[in-house]
Amino acid sequence: MRKLILASAVLAAATATPALAQTSTGKVTINGAVAPRCLFTTTDAVVNAGELALPGTGTTAGRLDTSKLDGQARTLVGWCNGTASSVKVEAKPVVNTTVLTAPTGFDRVVNYTATAVANGVSASDGSVDPAVGASATVAVFTGDVVVTLSGSSTPTGGLLVAGTYLGETVITLSGAN
Repeated sequence: MRKLILASAVLAAATATPALAQTSTGKVTINGAVAPRCLFTTTDAVVNAGELALPGTGTTAGRLDTSKLDGQARTLVGWCNGTASSVKVEAKPVVNTTVLTAPTGFDRVVNYTATAVANGVSASDGSVDPAVGASATVAVFTGDVVVTLSGSSTPTGGLLVAGTYLGETVITLSGAN
């Protein structure tokens, strides 16, 4: 009998199936975000207009030489990563920094229009109106922002007062989605 019990135990052990290992999975979720933003990688450019007044002895001598500003273009470089990013322009007049008031027949201010083109979209502003120009949506882009000056003039068409003149155009890229 003992042999029979032992044989049954050996047979049971030999025919028993191993227990299946239980599996379980877990996961690691990775969350992140990128905020909409813009950046100029080339931030500044200069227009050295030189002598702003027309030369000569005729009736236009001493008045604004519009060719010194009109058609001047400078390239900034930047990018925006937001789908609703925008560009806007603020043209500030070119002003004589040494004379506060121009005498009758003279001007100390040169006005102009500045247009910025980024990603095929343009925004502009004229320096006569102190308000900033309307923004234009440039979306996601990287590349050139070309700023071109045009329409230069003086308030009265008068002679320009001698001195140093300074103005600027501010281009603003704003990131948004």
